[in-house]
Amino acid sequence: MNQIRAFIAIDPPSSLQESIEEQISHLRQTLGNNVIRWVPVRNIHLTLKFLGNIPGTHLDFLKQMLSQAADSAQKFDLTIGGFGSFPTSNRIRVLWVGVHAPVALASLQREIEAGAARLGYEKDGRSFSPHLTVGRVRQGIDVGQLQRIRNAVAEIQFGRIGTARVDSVHLYQSDLHADGSVYTRLFSAPLR
Repeated sequence: MNQIRAFIAIDPPSSLQESIEEQISHLRQTLGNNVIRWVPVRNIHLTLKFLGNIPGTHLDFLKQMLSQAADSAQKFDLTIGGFGSFPTSNRIRVLWVGVHAPVALASLQREIEAGAARLGYEKDGRSFSPHLTVGRVRQGIDVGQLQRIRNAVAEIQFGRIGTARVDSVHLYQSDLHADGSVYTRLFSAPLR
């Protein structure tokens, strides 16, 4: 096995993914596909650690690290709701749905980040900001299109969409294709 592109994530249940899809459907219709690359509903996840391209030989070490991190965390609930964009409202690049979580989520993410660092993976320079990416602004859009996105985002107001029980974390392989990424679950570690 050569290099694979990998990340560690939590999956919301499919019923919650579908609820998110319903919530953003009006925004999708308003903005279309020319200015936003929408995340397919089945790919909506909460990234805990993006690993990038890794040697396939590292998989066993990552599985062991993930099992240890998961074993140190208890199951918890996430509340999904709210809507926003990164990095700023003037320079929108990512559209997201919010994740409201107990301290347990931040602790689990720190444990995974520390475990990955011990294996030689670079720490993320940004602080952890839990969210579910639903769309990315396409490269090369003009000022008018960007203003259209800003206006649409400013009008969006999501309340609470739902709650999800987190009982495991997953290691994924991400294969990039012209029509979007395909995620393959390689390993799951249950929380205690």
